Amino acid sequence: MRHEPRNDDRGILDPARLHRDLRFRRYLSAAPLRRYVEHYWFVDWNVTAAFTQRVVPHPAVNLVFRHDDDRSGPVPSPGSEDGSASVRAPGSVEVSGVARRLFSITLAGSGRVCGVQFRPGGFRPFWRRPVAELTDRRLPLVPAPDPAEVCAGDDDDRRRALDDFLLGRAPEPDPSADEAMRLADEIRTDRGILRVDDLARRHGLSTRRLQRLFVGYVGVGPKWVIRRYRLQEAIEQAAVGVPDWATLAADLGYSDQAHLVRDFTAVTGVTPTAYVRSLHPR
Repeated sequence: MRHEPRNDDRGILDPARLHRDLRFRRYLSAAPLRRYVEHYWFVDWNVTAAFTQRVVPHPAVNLVFRHDDDRSGPVPSPGSEDGSASVRAPGSVEVSGVARRLFSITLAGSGRVCGVQFRPGGFRPFWRRPVAELTDRRLPLVPAPDPAEVCAGDDDDRRRALDDFLLGRAPEPDPSADEAMRLADEIRTDRGILRVDDLARRHGLSTRRLQRLFVGYVGVGPKWVIRRYRLQEAIEQAAVGVPDWATLAADLGYSDQAHLVRDFTAVTGVTPTAYVRSLHPR
């Protein structure tokens, strides 16, 4: 059992700026919820200029409680495909499914977000429907508590509010959800897993059953999960230094460096070299 939330910044494209300009922190949930919940994440901001953060999403569902203190100007809606501006309501509660594209959020004025990142497969016992229905979608949670109340007080108050809300939803035990969570966590932590058929053979499963399990419980197929976690490792390494791209491509299971470059560019919108230069200009 983990006693601290994972503190890696995989997927955050400019983690230094995030930690410098906003108050961002992670916490574990109450013990009975940890089989389903990766961590809670809190963001508080008070900015004079709009702050935009880009994230390469994890294969995870998030529950997001947001309260804006200042609505003096329009900001792009999170996840909007055209970036069009709209005036945000003072608060919102959304279920954010697995996003296969780059996620961008713009924060203006001041406000607070209290988020729940579920483990891949961990939202299904609360949702009780195929999680693929949520993929690439953001849906309002109805009914939902007032986000201003959930995000009120200090961090301990917020943790208790989220614990109470989730425990009140009474997740149903589901052995298939447990299996999906275990397999997804194995993909995340074992860099040797590079192919779906290798994972299936390791556990005596058919690739067809593995595919159905991931689509129904994680929201995306196992191949996508493998590629996303490996790509996030490349992004994380680039954020802290200048990697040997050819060696890294081989380590992460890419056929060659060019394949990694194409994948990296398609997901982030910039080449690996340009990304490194943006973070390490010297």
